[in-house]
Amino acid sequence: MTAPDQAAVLKRAFGQAWTEHAQAHPWSAGGLALAVAALVWLFAHSLTGRFEAGTDTALRYGLWGGLAGFAATALGALPGLFLRGIAQRTEDVMLGLAAGMMLAASSFSLLLPGLQAGEAITGHAGLGAATVVAGMALGVLLMLGLDEFTPHEHASTGPCGPGCERVSRVWLFVLAIALHNLPEGMAIGTSFARGDLNVGLPLTSAIALQDIPEGLAVAMALRGAGLTAGQAVLVAAATGFMEPLGALLGIGLTSGLALAYPIGLGLAAGAMIFVVSHEVIPETHRNGHQTPATLGLMTGFALMMVLDTSLG
Repeated sequence: MTAPDQAAVLKRAFGQAWTEHAQAHPWSAGGLALAVAALVWLFAHSLTGRFEAGTDTALRYGLWGGLAGFAATALGALPGLFLRGIAQRTEDVMLGLAAGMMLAASSFSLLLPGLQAGEAITGHAGLGAATVVAGMALGVLLMLGLDEFTPHEHASTGPCGPGCERVSRVWLFVLAIALHNLPEGMAIGTSFARGDLNVGLPLTSAIALQDIPEGLAVAMALRGAGLTAGQAVLVAAATGFMEPLGALLGIGLTSGLALAYPIGLGLAAGAMIFVVSHEVIPETHRNGHQTPATLGLMTGFALMMVLDTSLG
């Protein structure tokens, strides 16, 4: 099937899936609609409202941060040109390391600054926390909707989403990785929304570091799916483009309306935590390597905590 044919199949599948799933599961479709409506509202206020001073700086920082994530993904994928494969245990440890860094980044570089900003804006600690929690809920709804309505493949459960039977296994895997990288990019953009390096730099460093082993794991998985070494590296690197795109989206959602900043931090944290729990940890535990994968997660968490303390 040619690329235009693949695109047409995906487009028809999305439309058909939305209609059928909305009829069968109105609560799920309603949740996704609520999340999208809230994102559109926040984005509209960012575009029509008065941008804060330093937005140009935030945009520049966020874009460079997203590009750093893309570059790290490409760098990690490069060894796929000459490696025939890596041990499953090693891959699970690498993914566990990435999961730990994502969890720590969500905690120290997103949730804590979000709580502080929410309290400063609302004048009440409880209201500030509720604002961040609302953002987390939006992030979870967004990822649930993408997971439900986008054809992709999980190693543990196989093809998922509408029209997956009509899309090749390689493209299903690529779509799954793209969904994984989107919240990382949004997190980078949101963390730089105020041009604050103390918030954005530790988070971007952590995400870029964990993108390196992740890029290698993706490249090797694509080789196992039948792509040549060069194709696998190029496609694995291309999935990293979701990070600068997500960074621009994160900045756009949080640059105008003051309350959008803690909501956006919560949204990015919720999306990242969802990905770790829903995708990464189950993947590292399905091959009987729970203990080394968990040790990798703890190492990644500790490394990110040190980075946040040193750079923040």
